[in-house]
Amino acid sequence: MLSSRPTRMAISSLTAAVVAVGLMAAPTAQAEPALSPVATVTDQLARQLASDYAADARKLLPTTADHAVNLARAPETSRLGRAVRAANRTVLSAKGLPQNGTPLLTVRLADPSMVPALRRGVAPLVASSPTDDTLTAVTAYDRAATVVQLDPNRVPDRPVYLVEVDTSAAVAMGMKVVRSTLSANGQAAQVDAAAGYWATQVTSIRLNDDKEPWHKGGAEIFAIAAGFGQDGKVKVDTAEMPYLDHDGTTYYPGQLLVHFSSYKYNLADLVLMEEDGGTNYRDLALALSQALLTIIDGGVYIPLVNAILNAIPTEWWTDDPDYVDSWYTLSTATTGTLTGAAANGTITVNPYWVQPL
Repeated sequence: MLSSRPTRMAISSLTAAVVAVGLMAAPTAQAEPALSPVATVTDQLARQLASDYAADARKLLPTTADHAVNLARAPETSRLGRAVRAANRTVLSAKGLPQNGTPLLTVRLADPSMVPALRRGVAPLVASSPTDDTLTAVTAYDRAATVVQLDPNRVPDRPVYLVEVDTSAAVAMGMKVVRSTLSANGQAAQVDAAAGYWATQVTSIRLNDDKEPWHKGGAEIFAIAAGFGQDGKVKVDTAEMPYLDHDGTTYYPGQLLVHFSSYKYNLADLVLMEEDGGTNYRDLALALSQALLTIIDGGVYIPLVNAILNAIPTEWWTDDPDYVDSWYTLSTATTGTLTGAAANGTITVNPYWVQPL
């Protein structure tokens, strides 16, 4: 995940908050911020996996660091299975997602360097994957449910399993929630391909290298595009960017991110956000809808990035904000390499004609 974020009061001048990588450290005397609802669930489940349900969990825990295991694989009749299902229901609710949605809780080995120790039989710890980039310790648990504080800046010698949210699945469900809410209020962009239209194609994209901490996985990025519709109301489109996992890597997606058939002035703004595990999509959708309803088309295009950012719930800007970068006033003719307003991302774009159906 990205570890560089702006504060709410300094959107236009992003300052990198670099968090380096983790070993063990003594507990800090400084009080840690209160856990979010999702973090509370994952922390409790981490403690249970390490201690109460260790025997049941042993068959589920991966022996390599190349994949995560969905904890819903635990037998429904086992104590672990019942605990996981209850935790999943709580997480789905906390994220504003439907209760019949994909189970989101997973567990993974934190780092490939831990595999040899695991094979030697070193007893692993279990922790909840933190979303806070400013934390001073990662809380883990051993077989006796004893708290072990880990240094977030150095990879531990001891194997550590991380309980976390499947952010890829969460984004896919969350975008449906956002689109559904906006559509119900007449604010969703509607692509009309009958006559063909111009779109902005992203041919390459790169986010700054912020030296990922060991307890973070790959980022899950989604895009919000907004412009004025033919009726004068702000129209919003969303897109998943599942390939955009790591900072410091250039990706070549060829993805269409702005569809100008929806927009009156052939102009739109683009905002990239990150799913950090705690994102509540119902709150995001409602906040966007309410904020954008107040914007009036005055006959000339008004940039909408600030309106989108101001609509984001306040708690998203404390400890683990989700804003990545933004690009103002893209048009049907925009081409070339563009640095975002927060200087955290660079995209290369060109106009793309979508053939009529």
